[in-house]
Parts: sequence; C-alpha cells; structure tokens
Amino acid sequence: MSQKQPPATKQTAAMNQKAATYWAFAIAGWSGFYVMLVELLSGRLIAPYFGNNIYIWGSIIFIFMFGLAVGYLLGGIYSRHNPSVSRLAMILWVSAATTLPTVLLGDQFLSWMFDHLTDPRYGSLVTCAFLYFLPTMFAGMVSPYAIRIIVTNRESSGYDAGYLYFVSTIGSSAGTLLTSFFLVLWFEVNTILYVAMSISFLLGGLAMLAERKRQ
Repeated sequence: MSQKQPPATKQTAAMNQKAATYWAFAIAGWSGFYVMLVELLSGRLIAPYFGNNIYIWGSIIFIFMFGLAVGYLLGGIYSRHNPSVSRLAMILWVSAATTLPTVLLGDQFLSWMFDHLTDPRYGSLVTCAFLYFLPTMFAGMVSPYAIRIIVTNRESSGYDAGYLYFVSTIGSSAGTLLTSFFLVLWFEVNTILYVAMSISFLLGGLAMLAERKRQ
C-alpha cells in the first residue's frame, strides 16, 4: 500500500507548485511582450531597404505567425519531457539569443539582400525568414510549455490554459502599445532590442535561481 505524504511534504509541494506557476505566468507574459516588440521593430529595420508598404507587413506578419505556429507545436512536444521552470527559462533565453544576429548583422544582411532581391515582396519575405523566424519560433514554444507547468489536474486545465493565454496576450498588447507609442520615439531600435534581450536573460536567470533554491 502507498503511504500518504506528511502534511509538511504536501505543503512544501504546494508552495513549490505555486512558485513555479508564478514564474510560468511571468515568463509567458514577458514572452508575449517581447515577440510583439520585435515584430514592430522589424518593420522599422526593413523599411529603409524595401519600403513600408503592404508587401513588407504581409511578409512580417506571415513569418511571425508561421514561426509562432511552429513554436506552439514544438513547445507542446517538448513539454512532455520533464517540464520545469528552468527549461522554460532556457527557451526564453534561446529566443533572446537568436535575436542577436538581427542587431549585429541586420543592416549588412539587408543591404546584401537588397542587392540580390530588389523585389520588395520576395526580398522582405526572405529577410524576415532569416532574421525573425527562429526567435519567433522559440517565443511560440513558451506558452504551451508554460501550460504544462501550471496545469495540475484535468478539472482546472481549461481555466489554467485560458488564464495563461490571457496573461500572454495582455503582454502582447502591452508590447504593441508601448513599443509603437513610446519606445520607438525615445530610443534607437538596437537599444530597445538590447534592453529587451537583457530583460529576457535576467528574467530567465532569476527563474532558474528560484527553482534551484526551492530544490
């Protein structure tokens, strides 16, 4: 016969689950903010080379939506293997790290693409695919992975998933508004991206340290 857990053990497990849930919500909310920030800034980066017309925004939206779709699929698959806050934080880190080439090599790559693909439709589409698909895909992995952490039973799974997507979408909404109304007026594009990546690394690092402390 299986022995019941002592009350102290149950209380500790409940507290650990509660802390993991808070970190999952925080990372999902910030990831939503981050992906919309990068998407809006991508238009400013591409505009000097290929313009700012419907073709460019069609390419941007397509790549970001496709990247998120692939990320949702991979995040769900990855969440089946020992999900933890530390691994969720690593996904956030990789999303930030794969944005770095945009900051360091974006202008050079765009200049090269403009010389070889002058058609703004294909030039912007290929550019977006190379610069933004990977960071968007990893950002997309965050939400399904986070759901796996916060859901503890079937009865509350729908509520938990809805609440997490609410937090993630609020983050996306905030990222859209703050970036378009304020950040682009106050700072340069690369400065915004560097700060956003730094926040991702900091948040992920704090989540990892908190989980190790609980263990």
